[in-house]
Amino acid sequence: MNKSMIGGIVIGVAVAATAGSIAAYKKSTEPTFAEVLQVKPVKETVRTPREVCHDEVVTHTKPVQDEHRITGTLIGAVAGGVLGNQIGGGNGKKIATVAGAAAGGYAGNRVQGHMQDNDTVQNTEHRCETVEEKHQKTVGYDVRYRLDGEEKTVRMDHDPGQAIPVKSGELVLSNN
Repeated sequence: MNKSMIGGIVIGVAVAATAGSIAAYKKSTEPTFAEVLQVKPVKETVRTPREVCHDEVVTHTKPVQDEHRITGTLIGAVAGGVLGNQIGGGNGKKIATVAGAAAGGYAGNRVQGHMQDNDTVQNTEHRCETVEEKHQKTVGYDVRYRLDGEEKTVRMDHDPGQAIPVKSGELVLSNN
């Protein structure tokens, strides 16, 4: 071995040792955490339908059997005619009878109509409707952080707390 060969080996070992020392120093000075500056939960409205049922008393008008109210009109006309016949004498009696029958027919018709309108039946019906319940669900977190003097943002699936781990210069975003 000559002197130049030994010198080359010494220089090579020195350069390799220096490069290794620089890499080791650089690696040891890399940050292991990014500082979290702000965390904002990202929320989404979730709508969940559900059925709500209750019993309700419902009033119905009974079906009308005498739609034209003939029975009430006839009974009123007969009663009015009988009462009108009790008044006056001669031609006045005839006029009073006819007028009483007409007034009684009208009154009987109105009375039967009022009775039919108020003839109701009640029953209980089970009624249901769909309502939506709304609630907020957190779907992620917008995180503002500082790494190597730079501020950046990232969306994460969990709240990182006060610091985010860093490995090989990259954020470790998983919660594992």
